[in-house]
Amino acid sequence: MQLARTRGYFGIGAEGVSKSANVGALLRTAHAFGAQFCFTLGTGFDNRAGRQADTSDAPGHVPLWRFQDAEALVLPQGCVLVGVELLDEAVDLPSFRHPLSAAYVLGPERSGLSPALLARCRHVVRIPTRFALNLAVAGALVLYDRLIQHGRFAERPVASGGPTEAPPAGGGHGRPVFRRHVPDWAKTDDGTET
Repeated sequence: MQLARTRGYFGIGAEGVSKSANVGALLRTAHAFGAQFCFTLGTGFDNRAGRQADTSDAPGHVPLWRFQDAEALVLPQGCVLVGVELLDEAVDLPSFRHPLSAAYVLGPERSGLSPALLARCRHVVRIPTRFALNLAVAGALVLYDRLIQHGRFAERPVASGGPTEAPPAGGGHGRPVFRRHVPDWAKTDDGTET
């Protein structure tokens, strides 16, 4: 099995969730998708209860940051906070362009994200469903959508079924693009680009 390689980094967290098993399932999902960090806000997360749903021991492999509230939340420089909420003004997830470096935050099913946290979000997306989904399910859909967008996969065929061509080869993101000056190390002996 080959793991998906994606660009950028991401983390995911939950605000105000009362059921530790839901947070544990979200952490397991985040670990499976390759999150670089997880976080909670104002959540009484109990590690022992969370481990019932988190069979991968995500906090043992992925940093878990705990914050008291939205004001205490600190993210890496350049990391964009994206709220996941069923709001009319939110962008539908299938139409959303994921930031290269992002932290996704979900709230409890009944009350949603706090106004203080929504004010800190640069983007708010919604999963176009009739009603709120389970925390881990919603997190999985968001992370899967991110993987599809930032991952390196073969193009989907026009007809139903799988791809007929292999995904792009190589370990990266293509050849470098130089806007003004091509450095000497990138030229061949005759002075052309490699």
